[in-house]
Amino acid sequence: MNGNSPGVADALRRFGDALVRTHRARTVLARLRDCGTAALGGHVWRCTTCDHQRIAYNSCRDRHCPRCLGNRSRQWLDQRLAELLPVPHFHVVFTLPEELRPIALGNPRALYTLLFDVAASTLATIGRDPKHLGAKLGFFGILHTWGQSLDYHPHVHFVVPGGGLALDGEAWVPSRARFLVSARVLAALYRRRLLEGLEALRIDGSIDLPLDLREPNRWKRLLRRLRRKKWVVHLKEPFATPARVLEYLARYTHRVAIADGRIRSIDDDGVRFDYKCYRTGRRGVMRLAGQEFVRRFALHVLPERFVRIRYYGFLAHRGRHAHLELCRRLIEGGDHAVVETDPAANPSTSSDAGEASEPSAPCCPRCQGRMVRLYEVARRATFPRKRSVGRAPPTPA
Repeated sequence: MNGNSPGVADALRRFGDALVRTHRARTVLARLRDCGTAALGGHVWRCTTCDHQRIAYNSCRDRHCPRCLGNRSRQWLDQRLAELLPVPHFHVVFTLPEELRPIALGNPRALYTLLFDVAASTLATIGRDPKHLGAKLGFFGILHTWGQSLDYHPHVHFVVPGGGLALDGEAWVPSRARFLVSARVLAALYRRRLLEGLEALRIDGSIDLPLDLREPNRWKRLLRRLRRKKWVVHLKEPFATPARVLEYLARYTHRVAIADGRIRSIDDDGVRFDYKCYRTGRRGVMRLAGQEFVRRFALHVLPERFVRIRYYGFLAHRGRHAHLELCRRLIEGGDHAVVETDPAANPSTSSDAGEASEPSAPCCPRCQGRMVRLYEVARRATFPRKRSVGRAPPTPA
């Protein structure tokens, strides 16, 4: 929180005590609640010019915290900047149907993994089909679980370069300027594979079904209804330039369910925040009761160590640099249309991510002089802080 602006941490401190004690993600919620406060400790700084002292409290550095994501987002974008190919990039969205969301709530790790695997394999299969593109695609996906009103809405955003490596690896196969592959074919294959994977998870006992679906006949009726339902895969027009891809990524990578900047006020009546209705395109202000706001926010805490940004095809981690170098060489050697980078774009700017709260060497607020760190303030959080390194082995008795 900057100044007096309200944020998610304020809502957790005011309304989230009961949920922090009982929720499956209580450790994460406690870290977010204590971010930037004395509970996480800090450091005392002294100005070398006027001897003014101030305390800088530590941030939680949790991936769900809207205050701590700004630096991570910029570092990630800087790394991806060198990997963008000079071709159009498409945006593809795979959504989990509404009927399956209660199952995902009870089995988030299994369903999110299934969603990733099926969506990625669907893209790769259609891309390799000679009837469509006949090439090996490279793409990455980002999991989101929320809508603008903090409702539960799991979906994966994929960013796909407009083309791929020929199956023999000897040429670059470009897609059409405004058409990657058929969205209708993607949706049909995605539906079939997701339902097959879901049935396999049920047979293996890898998921716990809601009580109303544990009866075999009801489960079969649900599958029949989903097979008849038309599934929609959003395949949007390509971005104008690779720099525009990064502007898009700044909004969609290191992002949480709601940014502090969207919260207008927090009072006894609840939380007021800005939102956009996707159906009408209109923007407005929504008010939720305090405990309901915290409950909805907690729906989007990911399972521990779950990877929400994944890479596939020639962008997969293994062999990525060699594949990208080959792609660039084939693109430059062919007569394919090359998209120029927009030098005026500023891909490192993200209006939806907060700044980290721990400056390395703050300036004195009185005289703008240099401040030095005097000593550390001990933390007193209820839950253990997130560790970035493994624990040492136990000392022999």
